[in-house]
Amino acid sequence: MSATQENRLLSLLWPLKKTLWVVAAFSLVVNLMMLAPTLYMLQVYDRVLVSQSELTLLALSFITLFFLGLMAFAEWARSQMLVRLGVRMNDVLAERVFRALFDAHLRRPTVQPDKPLNDLHELRQFLTGTGIIVVFDAPWTPLYLGVLFLLHPVLGWAGIGFALLQAGVAYAGHRQSAAQTQALAWHQQQTLDQVQAKLRSAEAVHAMGMLPGLYGRWQTTQAACLAQHASTHRAQHRITAFSKGLRYAQQSLALGLGALLVIDGQLSAGAMIAANVLMSRALAPIDLMVASWRSFLGAQQAYQRLSALLREFDADDALLQKVRPVGVVAMQQVSARAPLATPDDPPIIQQIDLDLAPGSITVLMGPSGSGKSSLARVLLGIWPAQEGRVCWGDRPLDAWLPEERGPCVGYLPQDVELFDGSVADNIARLGPVDAAQVIAAAKLAGLHETILRFPRGYDTPVGAGGSALSGGQRQRLGLARALYGQPSLLVLDEPNANLDDVGEAALLQALVQLRAQQAAVLLISHRPGVLRVADRVVLMQAGRVVQAGTRDAILKANLPRTAPSATQPD
Repeated sequence: MSATQENRLLSLLWPLKKTLWVVAAFSLVVNLMMLAPTLYMLQVYDRVLVSQSELTLLALSFITLFFLGLMAFAEWARSQMLVRLGVRMNDVLAERVFRALFDAHLRRPTVQPDKPLNDLHELRQFLTGTGIIVVFDAPWTPLYLGVLFLLHPVLGWAGIGFALLQAGVAYAGHRQSAAQTQALAWHQQQTLDQVQAKLRSAEAVHAMGMLPGLYGRWQTTQAACLAQHASTHRAQHRITAFSKGLRYAQQSLALGLGALLVIDGQLSAGAMIAANVLMSRALAPIDLMVASWRSFLGAQQAYQRLSALLREFDADDALLQKVRPVGVVAMQQVSARAPLATPDDPPIIQQIDLDLAPGSITVLMGPSGSGKSSLARVLLGIWPAQEGRVCWGDRPLDAWLPEERGPCVGYLPQDVELFDGSVADNIARLGPVDAAQVIAAAKLAGLHETILRFPRGYDTPVGAGGSALSGGQRQRLGLARALYGQPSLLVLDEPNANLDDVGEAALLQALVQLRAQQAAVLLISHRPGVLRVADRVVLMQAGRVVQAGTRDAILKANLPRTAPSATQPD
């Protein structure tokens, strides 16, 4: 793995460094101008009160106000640059994180779908909050300590001692709270996941009176989360209280030390007051660091998670083909496991050789659990192949840019998932709606007349997940979506499972038209009626291809046997 790929997130954010340099320049102005109140106080006590000169006081006041105005402008400009930086970071990362999120969820279903987007939001909030300000202000602490040394070396060494003490408190707080913060986040996510899983089965829970039992299970998880929450916040409040008390003690001790030097004749009264203000300013970034430690930890963990996500799942577009794939789709000695399987688990499909030529219909049949749906997922690149390779034309399937490959593919899974939008939006795959192609796909799927009877026709909302449609209508709408745009590769997994005889006849007619358009079709089905349009038939058993050949040859070889029955889909 190259260094660029290893630091994928850093390489993507690197072009933003110019904005950070501008923020650093404004931070320089802010921190230099913050010396103005200290110098003003020193001059007032040691010069104006002694000379009783009103003109000197007026001049010093105007100069100080000018410096403070300059500081306010630099502070405002810095905050605006940070907001702009957050927007630019979102522009750079949002699409890549969104794509990587889907790829990760396909390869690892346990990946929490909302976590990467929350991580991106947390990074953006950190860039526009007080946490990032500490990063730019902390390097100027030595400047204030240097001015303390100019006032008196004892004050300088006292400032260094106080700074080290506060830094030690911040480090101890990190050591105590980091692990507990991670544990709390894990417990909170577990509680949320449990509720979301139960909501997906809300109908069954309500119908069978399972709510009390589920509440008891949730209560156990929630109790553990609350206990961890109390423990984490006790530790954080303890550290915050100690740091706050230490800060007040330091202010008093610094004032007392200055007074001692004044009594001893080594320091003026004005320098004593100025030194106290200056020491508070020198320790402010460290104090703010303690207060915003949670945001530091959250941003650091979010960065690490996003870095790992993009390192593993963000493809380099420069290496992908930016043309539409053509040619034969082939599986060559392919073996694959489910995404969550371990290397010791046996492959779901083993040593598969399969060619899908343009203008052909291949019917894949076999008993439940034989690996037919798994083969379809590997063929489309949804699941990776552990052995062998899947090619489209002369290149591996994953060498094509998804934006170029996707419109050439039509896929109908067993469980049709529709999206919140209109009928036309779903058929057009949530892209720009080409009315002619939408209607053509609906007609091919035998759905056009049904759509026209809907209250708003093609503009009828389908509801989240297609809740406004029947099972058969969802199946046909999913088929129309797969047929949209005349794809050159079509994979249909049990497309006739919820179709009546009329619907199945429309499906077979659509397949014949696709074959005439030189599409390569893989049809997975248990129903023997689809064999009428098949050019080739492939039989699977226990994850292997046991027979493959022309329709007539396979039917002749299996004629004494009972025709495949309509069993449950695998």
